Formats: sequence, structure tokens, C-alpha cells
Amino acid sequence: MATSAAPLPSLTLIVPAYQVEAYLPACLSSILADAPLDLQVVVVNDAATDGTREIIGSWQRQDPRVTAVHLPANVGLGRARNAGLARARGDYIWFVDGDDWLPAGAIAAVQQRLAQFRPDVLIVDHAEVWDDGRIAVRPSAGQRAGAPVPLRLADRPQLLRLAQSACTKIVRRAYLTDSGLSFQPGWYEDCSFSHPLLIGADRIDLLDQVCYAYRQRASGGITRTVSDRHWEVFAQYERLFATTAAEAFHPELFRLMVNHLLVILGNDQRLPAAARREAPSPSPTQ
Repeated sequence: MATSAAPLPSLTLIVPAYQVEAYLPACLSSILADAPLDLQVVVVNDAATDGTREIIGSWQRQDPRVTAVHLPANVGLGRARNAGLARARGDYIWFVDGDDWLPAGAIAAVQQRLAQFRPDVLIVDHAEVWDDGRIAVRPSAGQRAGAPVPLRLADRPQLLRLAQSACTKIVRRAYLTDSGLSFQPGWYEDCSFSHPLLIGADRIDLLDQVCYAYRQRASGGITRTVSDRHWEVFAQYERLFATTAAEAFHPELFRLMVNHLLVILGNDQRLPAAARREAPSPSPTQ
């Protein structure tokens, strides 16, 4: 006698949007084009001054799956995600930045994989896409090296070396709520979110399919903004070490922190010249 397939878990996609009017319609279209009727898309207008509010309103009027959140003041990417999370209803949460998009079939593939193992965190492959047509696929599934899934981070600690981006990690909402984990203010907010997310998870799965397209903008993104605020990465690592009780992971996290600093120092599009001589020191406790 045939058995019925496991029901597909519901998804809430949280889309923070700030000054991305040129990209937001394509982002929302990629999500909603072939998405199920029970999908929820929470679009958070982070007090944008361009046409973001009007774009969100238009989508909300034509598609009941869209929930709009308009923030009275700009709070930054991390806290905008938190505001969207407060409105989420789905079994799983997926963060999608307003200038990125999902490849065709991504939502269906993710839901089917989630139904198979019901992990705390599902990591998906992503592709970096440039305006000139260049594409670099960043696989993650190979990191499991034959280990059965779902797995724990202790089975494959090298998963910490994957992209820190929260957008490549679909998270069980009950796990996120129980852990109390949220995004912290400041730049590089993914650092103090994604690593504790993996460290605390009992069940981690990986999907060998590109399910996220990460737009490499020539300007306007944080990584292409020259500012002293890049030093805020240290505050994120301070939080990371303070909240990570599992000391077995500290050497790997320290290595990641040093590499992160070297990337920032070595990129002319991030730090003002004077700031390179005034680099703050990490806390001795790290």
C-alpha cells in the first residue's frame, strides 16, 4: 500500500529593503512566481527614501502572500530582519536581501528537502552574480564529505568556514525562537548570527543545489563602502565569543576572525587610509 508523502513545511521569507528600488521588483517576482499559496513574504521597508514603500504597496495589493512592515527610522539590515521575524508565521524562516533573488525552482527544492529531514538548519548552495554576467557558484554540500545527514557541527566543524551569510541558511522557526538568537546592530551582523546558529543546532542538512543568487553590486553595498564602520566587525566577534560556550569551536572561530580582518585590511574599497593605522585590537578574552 502506497504511503502519502510528508507534508511540506510552510515558509516565511523575510526581505529587508533599503534603497533597492532598482532591484526589489525582480527579487519579489523571483520569490512569488512559482511559490505555494501558503508562502508568507514579509517585506521590511527600513525607512528607505526611494520608491521602496510604493513598490511594496503595489505588491501587497496584488498578492495576499505579501506582508508589509514599514519602519519609522532606519535601523540597519540586522534589526530590519528582526522586525520581519516578529511577523513570521511559517515553520521555517528564509532571509532574502532585497537586491538579491532566488533561482527558479529554489523554493520547491528547499521545501522538499525540509520535509525529508526536518532539520534545524538547511544550508543551500549560492551563486555570486556580477552585472557583467560573471557567475561564481559557491557549493556547500561537499563539506559533509560523505557524512550522513542530518548532522551536528561537531561532525563537520569545517561548516563554519562556509559563507557567513544568513541568506544561505533556512532555519526552523521554533529552533530560532527557543535559542533566543537574533541579529545584533552594526555591520557584519551575519557573523554573530550564523555561527551560533550552526553551533547550537542538533540537526543540520545541506542541499546540493544553487538556491540563492547573491548580487555583486559595483556600489551601494557595505563591502564596497569606504568607512570606519568596518571596524564594527570586532564588536560582532566580541558577541560571538561571549555567547559561544562550546570552547572546542573557539580556535576555528579565532582563525575566521583573523582571516576576516585580513580581508578588510586588504580591500581598498572598505577602510579609509588613515583608519589602517588605527586598527582596534580584539579583546584579550578572544
